[in-house]
Amino acid sequence: MNRVVVTGLGCVTPIGNNVETFRGSLFSGTTGIAPFPPYPEAPGPTQGLRFTRTGHIKDFDPAQHLPSGTITATDRTTQLAIVAARQAAAEAQLLQHHAPDNIAIILGCACSGRQSEETETIKLYGRDARVHPLTVTRTMASAGASHVSIDLGITGPVLNISTACASGTHAIGMAFHMVRSGMVSAAITGGHEAPLTFGFLRAWDSMRVVSPTQCRPFSADRDGMSLGEGSAMLVIETLESAQARNAPIYAEIVGFGMSADAHHITQPAPEGAATAMRKALADANASPEEVTYINAHGTGTQANDSTEAAAIHQIFGSRAPQIPISSTKGLHAHSIGATGAIEALATILSLKENLLPSNAGVTEADPTLNLDIILSTTRQAPQQIALSNSLAFGGLNAVLALRRHS
Repeated sequence: MNRVVVTGLGCVTPIGNNVETFRGSLFSGTTGIAPFPPYPEAPGPTQGLRFTRTGHIKDFDPAQHLPSGTITATDRTTQLAIVAARQAAAEAQLLQHHAPDNIAIILGCACSGRQSEETETIKLYGRDARVHPLTVTRTMASAGASHVSIDLGITGPVLNISTACASGTHAIGMAFHMVRSGMVSAAITGGHEAPLTFGFLRAWDSMRVVSPTQCRPFSADRDGMSLGEGSAMLVIETLESAQARNAPIYAEIVGFGMSADAHHITQPAPEGAATAMRKALADANASPEEVTYINAHGTGTQANDSTEAAAIHQIFGSRAPQIPISSTKGLHAHSIGATGAIEALATILSLKENLLPSNAGVTEADPTLNLDIILSTTRQAPQQIALSNSLAFGGLNAVLALRRHS
């Protein structure tokens, strides 16, 4: 079995369109959740929504990164994927050191080309107009993975995973297992999502789980999640290949666990999340005592935060209240299929720098959870192993175990 390390990072997110900017926002607690602009198809000034804030990307112009032909052929979600993947591949010098057919691209995207789909649907049903001839290829869930492959000339295994809010984490975990087993020598992996259309927001508003104020994970006064968009990509490869060229290493991926609640399509069960954490630690050949930080799924809803807390208590027992925990969704919001990848990026930077990001906007943790919730200030602490949790609708759970590389 190969050891697997992270040698390249890339992102386009509400808190930074590159890793350096993302890092600054992450550790300063600068949120990217802000009022969204009016949607042209929305009725009236209030747009009929109970909330007005999302985690949307600012100052991203695809024309600064991509040729006009690629922009025409792709949805926004694919454009975010290409740009973030380019960043990660360039930093790791991926194609200079690995054969294109020995590199995998494993991405997570749950909502596919939502903006293209909604735009063309409005044309079809509103005006009976002809839809764009590239609608099918713009809206494929796998379009992002395919276009990253085309853009970089990578010919190894390429696929997309769609498991709702766990998509990005499942993708990283599967890529990790492929590199560890020797199926490929390296991979680009992560997640991307650009779902912030008016129809998407109205659908989530109907569920009554979106905060009318702002996502505050594990807060005593939490009142729901905030929706977002973004992309985060990692280049992972064998430790042997990274050391052979003295490549900078961010962290080591040491374990991955998956489970299903088999309980309810939207209501989580603590046993499912606990099983995924247990399996991640077993895959890493690590004990619960070695965990020094948990980047929680932490959506800011009553159901998720209390269920995840119960799962943490199941795994860590009397030690659970001593493990520092934060969810970074108060910074970048919940970007569905991309969120696990963005949170893995945050966890990797946390390990690299021995800094623990805070729960943005939380001044008082919910005392009934009995956890060490990092409040408004980034905490400096030595790191060993961190878990990054993703708990999706449908009861689909995915957990990464990552180790600080020294």
